[in-house]
Amino acid sequence: MPVAKPYKLIAFVSNSAWSIYNFRLDVITHLVNEGYEVLVLAPDDEYSILLQQNGCRFIPVIFDNRRKDPFQDYSLYRQLKKHYQQQRPDFIFHFVAKPNIYGSLAAAALGIPSVAVITGLGYPFARQNWLYWVLKTLYKRALRKTNEVWFLNNEDAKIFITERIVNIEKVKVLPGEGINTRYFAPDKAHFKKHETFRFIMSTRLLKSKGVSLYADAARILKKKNYDVQFELIGFFETSHPDSIAQEDLNRWQQEGLIQYSGFAKDVRPFLQRADCFVFPSFYSEGIPRCLMEAASMELPIITSNNRGCKDVVLNNTTGFLCRLHDPFDLADKMEKMINLSAEERHRMGEHGRALVHQKFSIDKVIAEYTETLTRDLPD
Repeated sequence: MPVAKPYKLIAFVSNSAWSIYNFRLDVITHLVNEGYEVLVLAPDDEYSILLQQNGCRFIPVIFDNRRKDPFQDYSLYRQLKKHYQQQRPDFIFHFVAKPNIYGSLAAAALGIPSVAVITGLGYPFARQNWLYWVLKTLYKRALRKTNEVWFLNNEDAKIFITERIVNIEKVKVLPGEGINTRYFAPDKAHFKKHETFRFIMSTRLLKSKGVSLYADAARILKKKNYDVQFELIGFFETSHPDSIAQEDLNRWQQEGLIQYSGFAKDVRPFLQRADCFVFPSFYSEGIPRCLMEAASMELPIITSNNRGCKDVVLNNTTGFLCRLHDPFDLADKMEKMINLSAEERHRMGEHGRALVHQKFSIDKVIAEYTETLTRDLPD
């Protein structure tokens, strides 16, 4: 006989339906299959219907992801509190800054237990401007009200503890948000590479993700007469202050540096035909999902020696680490990858998949959610 669950209605709250679907669908599917009811609150987008098709209830929340005025953002607190009063979720998981702050405060005001998931420190923590100080103050107040605060890497957790934003007793470090290694697996029955060596980068098109560095490294290698393709997939966030300019992307394509293939709902076919994944990010990452996807598909990786990124790569074993903000070092590592034998790259890819399966399997993350939701059950 199954043991009764202390919670029944579980809410997931984030800044987009896309992020819930892309990063947490495996967790949600597991909870639905275990008999929980899952409620998603996020701004409406094309992924809202997909979440509903996978067994969720969806409530659209209206707020501006990029607005910087905390007094205007108080409207998000009021919205979430109203929905929480009406729906009465038993437990809430909040993701990214604004839901973590205003959602945690709203949940606490109604006595609803919650967890704040810090998926990365992001743009304000990198700049440490006035917005950083405002965010730090708001985080400090909101996180006092949560049951736990989850981080995706040790460095982010250390910053929050050192800055006295959160008490260490509340902190848990997850193995990223997990990756389904059964879904992201190389199709060895159709394993065929192009004759021309192909690098690929998959990311949000932000400067701090290293897109410009990728283009600069491509230019360096082109001038050395390497016959190499540099593919880029991802989507623009035109309202983001860190977004790359459309004119820059057009110029890189006109120069023959970058082959931009747009946004891909399914990245696996792109990864399948590539020889190496590149991600020279200097963003305040959690654990980048793009790196877990690439490694799970047995691609060797070149990424920056940056928090979160370096957690997914064993230098010289599953790929190479490059210096931050250095297109010449990035180009050097890319040249080194080109000159490896196919067997050496294949071996790197196999080691990378094994590492991801061992450290970042979605099963480990699902176990953390399950343990949290059943912690107080009697034997």
